[in-house]
Amino acid sequence: MRPNRFIAKVLVDGKEETVHVKNTGRCRELLTENAEVFLSLSSNPARKTKYDLVAVKKGSKLINMDSQIPNDVAEEWLKKGNLFSADAVIRREVTRGKSRFDFYIEDGERKIFLEVKGVTLENDGIAMFPDAPTERGVKHINELVSLKNQGYEAFVLFVIQMEEVTGFKPNDITHKAFGDALREAEKAGVTIVVVNCRVTETSIDILDEIPFLH
Repeated sequence: MRPNRFIAKVLVDGKEETVHVKNTGRCRELLTENAEVFLSLSSNPARKTKYDLVAVKKGSKLINMDSQIPNDVAEEWLKKGNLFSADAVIRREVTRGKSRFDFYIEDGERKIFLEVKGVTLENDGIAMFPDAPTERGVKHINELVSLKNQGYEAFVLFVIQMEEVTGFKPNDITHKAFGDALREAEKAGVTIVVVNCRVTETSIDILDEIPFLH
């Protein structure tokens, strides 16, 4: 049971525990009654909740639920020379004007802004984003278009936090404005990259690029 977007009620060794959910998205198709979830034990004794909910099973898929992880795995993947050279200078949480972007990258003469979107929603093997309306997401996309028009390169990296997906598309049923903004951004020269991940009980790593289905 999930009383609100910050907590869930989970049976741990037969005892109901209130746990912190490290993902504020709706996740209605994941955090269902009797769902098998994975917890991490907090090292902070002063916390009201001693567990964090970090992953959930959906059929055969193990899906990461920690919304901070996609940026971490993206940084690790980029530093291995993916998308840009291994010598690229990568900075996180960089402010440009009134906005803050997940990554700013300099690779030789190239100057790049990159936003990361973590994805947990999947239906029939197709990953989708968002799982709830996101005006903030639309704002990020439009800001990347503006940066592209100023001469920077601009990327959106969708990190699919699971395996066994064959493609990705915007969730137009939930928020068509986001899908429209993303498709228009691609036409304007913003690069859309989608990757899936291998998720285990103790790790998450980016595997492969998968198609953007528009």
